[in-house]
Amino acid sequence: MGQVLDPQQIDAIKVYPPLGLARVGNAAGDGDFVVGPEIIGGPATLPDGTPARFVEDFRLADGAIKRQAARFRVYAHMKDGSVLEITADHAKIDWSVAVANLKAGWYEFNQAMDLPDGMGQPAAQRNRPDQIQVPGGRRMLDIVPTPLSIEGRDVSGVIFGDGRFWNTPVYLGELRTDAVGRLLFLGGRGLSAPFRRGVTPLTYANNVGWHDDISDGPVRATVTFPGRPPIEAEPGYVAVTPPNFVPGLAGLVTMDDAVREAFLAQGWLQDSGTTSFTEDVWSIFDRLTGLQWVDHGLFVIHGHGSPIDARDPDVIARLRDGSAANVAWRQSVLALFRDPGNVATFVEDRIPQIFGDAVDTLSVRPPDQPAPQALMSVTPTQFRHLQRWAAGNFTDDWAGPPSAAAFDTLTPLEQVRHLERAALHDCLGGPFHPGIELTWVMRIPHLWKGAYRLKVLPGMGSARQDWGASLTPEMCICAGGPHDGVAAGSLTRFMGVPWQTDGVSCNSAADYSPWTFLSMPTFWGARAPDQVLAQANFRRAAALDPATAGMQIGKHFTYRSDWLRDIRGADYYGRIAASITQWAALGMILPERNPPAHLPPDTRFEQGRRGVAGSDLKYRLVAAIESLDGSAVMAGLAAEDAVEEPRDPGRPGFRQGEV
Repeated sequence: MGQVLDPQQIDAIKVYPPLGLARVGNAAGDGDFVVGPEIIGGPATLPDGTPARFVEDFRLADGAIKRQAARFRVYAHMKDGSVLEITADHAKIDWSVAVANLKAGWYEFNQAMDLPDGMGQPAAQRNRPDQIQVPGGRRMLDIVPTPLSIEGRDVSGVIFGDGRFWNTPVYLGELRTDAVGRLLFLGGRGLSAPFRRGVTPLTYANNVGWHDDISDGPVRATVTFPGRPPIEAEPGYVAVTPPNFVPGLAGLVTMDDAVREAFLAQGWLQDSGTTSFTEDVWSIFDRLTGLQWVDHGLFVIHGHGSPIDARDPDVIARLRDGSAANVAWRQSVLALFRDPGNVATFVEDRIPQIFGDAVDTLSVRPPDQPAPQALMSVTPTQFRHLQRWAAGNFTDDWAGPPSAAAFDTLTPLEQVRHLERAALHDCLGGPFHPGIELTWVMRIPHLWKGAYRLKVLPGMGSARQDWGASLTPEMCICAGGPHDGVAAGSLTRFMGVPWQTDGVSCNSAADYSPWTFLSMPTFWGARAPDQVLAQANFRRAAALDPATAGMQIGKHFTYRSDWLRDIRGADYYGRIAASITQWAALGMILPERNPPAHLPPDTRFEQGRRGVAGSDLKYRLVAAIESLDGSAVMAGLAAEDAVEEPRDPGRPGFRQGEV
């Protein structure tokens, strides 16, 4: 038995996390999944609880990508203020979940509707009559499977399989329980399709006649202690998102950061008025430095070797220096950041070099100016921390890069505090155009009951879809509108349909402005990269001896390859079409289990991409030339490169003049 728990002393029972994130994947085995992070900034875990950090944790040997499960728990908030987890050791826990995919029957995404100055515009319905005729009416566009329940220990096989799109069954996931009755929710397989063969995707977010297997909905629990009546727990919620191709890398602005601004505005949270160097300042620079592994331009400006490289001990020492003698330098660094309070002037040459919600206004012609929100800013809270730091008003609590504690070592009260925020920390907080995981509606106060707890509407039905022929911004965000609370399908319906076309459409400036100096700004590099350190370059940089081949190492380490090179196609339409079937062939950006000492210890490179480095004969030529200097190749690596590997046969190519 677990902890002794007196049901008479319970004040409330709640499902945690209040919002959990699952991710699609195409690995088909029963145990081929990871569990999403449950510690703020912590890793996903394997089913046995081992941290998932390396390529074999996220992919199978054939390259298939594992799904990410969302795990839900029930906690009792006691009358004395303490918190205890309830498991099957204490009570019977009946879980009930309803999910839906409402994308095709919702309204088009054009821009975030809460943008100021009239930038938010009314949205027409997707798949409206002037685009396509839907036999049976618009309800045929909504994928709404029967809500499901599960109870017990180590139960599986409860499948959301009877939802339909245009009369075609669509699998939206399944329910399982673990050894103590906690709920595991696994989402779809990443499959997208049109209502009939031959329909080609034409745009990033609003493709006519298409659907995918993303979903969202409420997670409810009924707890029954022996000899007592059942108690309904305060519900949680689950959202299914695309895969994370860069597990363990945080965005500069996370969804946690974004929603906290809404909570502060509502008075549900309070600004502490203090700034921790480690948590509030270094973390900002460290997130910027981490983006070096997903975008070449960001590698140049705040990656390895930059004056603001947050993994360089000398840089950290200067960042920590709160003395008056260092104030001019700190103020100079602060001046590099775009001020989120500037709502009148577009400022381009500042950090972050990330597109913003109003990215469409970048295309205006002079004398018009882009909107200030055309590029992203840090949040007002992050900027306040930077201002305090620049003024020397911060606590230097540096003890080295923080590491996440093991979940089971935390007290139950600490556990629920992490569960409130961990999934949101692992989700990007913009740009919302519409986003790669969740979108701008997360900022609507009416969506929430309080800090971190969504306002889950009664019942298990799907969200209302019909708000007229067009949806206005005023209606979209008002009390009584479509985002006044959540029901199955609410959170994901504004996302791109299918998700793959959006994920490969939103790239860095190198795609949109090939003449640009560097490949920035970027969109969602921390989830869908732009340029990466390829496995071949990592292998060569790792194989060489820095004592004799420093220049060659530098060439390989600083070279970045196009992440989408496998699915580029002859044009944009070829690329988005290829993404629907070939997304799982894209590489994941992950660390090496045993990195060489002469490369940065946090080096991340592309792994699991279809084909391996040695199958390209040009790689073998490079290795042969570099081995001419026998002293340059480190022991052990030469043997690895000498192994014959077959050439990858199935890749499309192009003749001269075709691209």
